[in-house]
Amino acid sequence: MSGYAPLAERMRPKKLDDYIGQKHLVGEKAVLRRMIDSGAISSIILWGPPGVGKTTLARIIANQLERPFYVLSAVNSGVKDVREAIEKARKTRFFNSAPPILFIDEIHRFSKSQQDSLLGAVEEGVVTLIGATTENPSFEVISPLLSRCQVYVLKSLEKEDLEELLNKVLTNDIVLKNKSFQIKENEALLRYSGGDARKLLNILELVYNAEANQPEVIITNEMVTAHLQQNPAQYDKNGEMHYDIISAFIKSIRGSDPDAAVYWLARMVEGGEDPKFIARRLIISAAEDIGLANPNALLLATNCFEAISMVGWPESRIILSQVTIYLATSAKSNSAYMAINEAQQLVKQSGNLPVPLHLRNAPTKLMKELGYGQAYKYSHNYPNNFVIQDFMPEEVKNRTLYTPQANAQEVKIKDRQDKLWKRKK
Repeated sequence: MSGYAPLAERMRPKKLDDYIGQKHLVGEKAVLRRMIDSGAISSIILWGPPGVGKTTLARIIANQLERPFYVLSAVNSGVKDVREAIEKARKTRFFNSAPPILFIDEIHRFSKSQQDSLLGAVEEGVVTLIGATTENPSFEVISPLLSRCQVYVLKSLEKEDLEELLNKVLTNDIVLKNKSFQIKENEALLRYSGGDARKLLNILELVYNAEANQPEVIITNEMVTAHLQQNPAQYDKNGEMHYDIISAFIKSIRGSDPDAAVYWLARMVEGGEDPKFIARRLIISAAEDIGLANPNALLLATNCFEAISMVGWPESRIILSQVTIYLATSAKSNSAYMAINEAQQLVKQSGNLPVPLHLRNAPTKLMKELGYGQAYKYSHNYPNNFVIQDFMPEEVKNRTLYTPQANAQEVKIKDRQDKLWKRKK
């Protein structure tokens, strides 16, 4: 494909109607679609994994609203660059015209001082900020800036989205549509892309370039797998491997393999990963995968985050290693994770059921007269600080949401609960 821009760039949509995925945001009557159609957009932060269309969406918004579009990358921009971009935007805005759009890629990499330098311009309406981040903005974006922006979450592309993209490539790409080229099997393409449109197109381009001298190029699962095994680095553009490695890291901890977990930790350390990113994933793993089987795991993981904030590299790697091994060798339970999932599903199904009268607060005389809180039994007034009573709404009072699992800690929990509630074992 010599002489042409990369396939991912050639296929970048210019209009919202050509944008693939994120129907919850830009589909018919969706929130961002309505905002764009109205011609008025507030400052926003687009949060999602790589390759789901954050930069493309920002460009489309600017194009459809016919706004000047300024771009900064947090990787190579400093406070000076931010101020220059804001000043340029200020000078190019006339009278009551809509403010230019300032797009900041990887805004989570901006320091506090860099983010502070944006505040005035965003608050005064000098620019409309669109930030893109792969990290949770609650952790990485300062509160004053976050409060001035609406956060929208972009999702990994679904199978149907990726297949739609492949069909568009074959139909519209200036190179491939004129070649004897077909995708006979797409399972490997979809699997290796992991919901990332850019990775999908990079893989397709890699395989096509390797086979371009053939009279006919027919893409198969076997061909894709073979080429990726030969060229593992070529399709890992723009840091997508970041997510593959953290996935392997967490799955190794979940699988109780400390050797593999430390290996993937070392890969991240050697690759220059942010230690706080790793520590946050350890906290999530401690709650989701270890949970009540070893409650100390969450305490240790939380302390790990605090410790590396005080220590920094290179010593933080030792702290991360200690906690990684501790979590990997701990007993595992996802009962808390499953319980909240079950509870949320129950809430969605049953709606906003009324709080039972005896559990309601009674701060006023009228509420007391209406019986609020009257039948409530104060647990500490009873033997063993416990008395049987209903705490769930009547309609769902017999629903079990937390199921203890078969580890030493939760066996004790189950025995105690069975004894208190007089359950049959």
